[in-house]
Amino acid sequence: MERFLRDWRQDALNKAQYDSAIFIGDKLLAMTKDDNDAFWLAQVHFAAGNHTRAHDLLTKHNLIGSNPSCRYLAAHCLIRQGNFSDALALLGELTPTHLFTTNTKRKTTRTTARGTRASSKNPDRQPDDISEEEWSTRRYEAGMCYLRGLCYAKENAFDRAKEAYKDALRIDVQCYEAFTQLVRNSLMSPDEEDEFMQSLDFNTVRAPKGGDDPELKTEPGDYVHMLYQTQLSKYRNPRAFNTAIESLSTHYGLEDNADLLLARADLLYTQCRFKDALAITASVLQEDKSNFPAYPVHLACLYELKQTNELFLVAHDLADNHPEHACTWLAVGTYYLATSKIADARRYFSKSSMMDATFGPAWIGFAHTFAAEGEHDQAITAYSTAARLFTGTHLPQVFLGMQNHAMNNMTAAEEYLKSAYSLCRTDPLLLNEMGIVLYHQDRLKDAAKFFQQALRIADETDADPHAWLGARTNLGHAYRRLRLFDEALDEFDVVLRDGGKNAAVFCAKALILLDKGLPDEAARVLHEALAVNPQDPIATELLNKALEESSMGDVAGLMGGLSTSGLDLAGGGGGEEDEGMGELEMDRFEAELEGKKVAARARMERRARWKAAGTGDKGRGC
Repeated sequence: MERFLRDWRQDALNKAQYDSAIFIGDKLLAMTKDDNDAFWLAQVHFAAGNHTRAHDLLTKHNLIGSNPSCRYLAAHCLIRQGNFSDALALLGELTPTHLFTTNTKRKTTRTTARGTRASSKNPDRQPDDISEEEWSTRRYEAGMCYLRGLCYAKENAFDRAKEAYKDALRIDVQCYEAFTQLVRNSLMSPDEEDEFMQSLDFNTVRAPKGGDDPELKTEPGDYVHMLYQTQLSKYRNPRAFNTAIESLSTHYGLEDNADLLLARADLLYTQCRFKDALAITASVLQEDKSNFPAYPVHLACLYELKQTNELFLVAHDLADNHPEHACTWLAVGTYYLATSKIADARRYFSKSSMMDATFGPAWIGFAHTFAAEGEHDQAITAYSTAARLFTGTHLPQVFLGMQNHAMNNMTAAEEYLKSAYSLCRTDPLLLNEMGIVLYHQDRLKDAAKFFQQALRIADETDADPHAWLGARTNLGHAYRRLRLFDEALDEFDVVLRDGGKNAAVFCAKALILLDKGLPDEAARVLHEALAVNPQDPIATELLNKALEESSMGDVAGLMGGLSTSGLDLAGGGGGEEDEGMGELEMDRFEAELEGKKVAARARMERRARWKAAGTGDKGRGC
């Protein structure tokens, strides 16, 4: 009868018939008084959402201190009830470091503080050497480290939460909940992610029993490693990401898996290939509209591509069907931001962040609303909050640098950008911003190096070339001020070829041609600039300058021609007719020269006004 009731309870639990499972489990516990049956009845209550009853049942039967599984379940019940301090008191703050495993291929020994080598007190054993009971205990201990991290996060102790999540993975590398908390909440920088992944021992992943092939025993660990690799930052090592994606798609048939597709879309978004990323996220959401991890990238792509109608439809659908989810109000806020309704956008971004305090896109969107209105001080405060919450991502630091740059606080801007650079060295956006700050500090050689590095990384990662025309334009300006005229002209020609006609770029080319003493070429380029923007004041002023310099060159040529023709401009010659023609040419030339003097004086006055107005070489206009 006991075996019959246990089978009945399990069958009801498998079918989510919780009332039946509770009814039968209660009768079974009354018959057996067995602690295992009490634990399973508490599990059924937890699955049914009866967290208080589950915790009381464990307490009544004195099971909480008996083994890790019961303590884990009791703490999980307290967390679901919002009693984080009680859950942390139950879990304790002591981490079972004796259960840690390390990558034995890379770390067979460790170095003490005095520099001597010492072997680990608890050398790692092979997975097959661990008993089932010990293996179960290990996994529950890892789960308690994960719960401890959740409690720390709720208390805003994010550094301690990060260490608790990392401890969970050191004990059990298959604790995906801890891994996803680290990655999705940006608690580790790209370099830190890479170092931590190398320290994990994926050989502890247990293979199914019955196989003697050593390669089959290591395959599950390699599989888990590749799955984790796809979730890491896309800035650090895109080649490793592509290798993992290709292997999972080719050998395991995961080419259409939603998680892998979203990882690929995230990589495309970092490369500014918004159309390609949007096509992937749209296909994922078409299959499953409730796939909430897809929405941040999907909404960002719609915003970048200015598809406000689609944004409205997505936000409206989420508001109707999922008003309890933070991602819904992120979508609403993004729509209002795209339609320049900043106050409404700020309200909904704030609502999203209050529903989920660890939702990074909502905090960034909230700060963007202040930046959009030019409220730099408030934007800096909001970005600083995001930087404190999400210590592993460099983006809040980049935005802080941009805001200080807009306020002309170049020293503070450089410091924030350096902090971002210490977290991520391979983001072209960050490198371009660092170059801009150095450019306005007149550190032109350093600025040019950062612009070159941004373009090189964008090219290596197959980023959209049109997205980095700004960096190429900035590099052209840096070359122009360094008087590397040929290199600058090459960069501006690429910008005009790939990005279309741009009056400011034409003006920059004209400045270079004037400096090289080619006023005719400069005039031709400026005519193209005025064809794009007929009212451009800089192009108009430069064209006048180019025409004046061109006419001055014509006068110089005229003087040279008169000297070689044998005319005696001083009045001597051969015959009355020749003397009369000499006087006539002299009168005409003197009149023309006087006119050119007047024009030259006017030109100098205009140049003085032009420099006083701030449109010289150091300005942003060209």
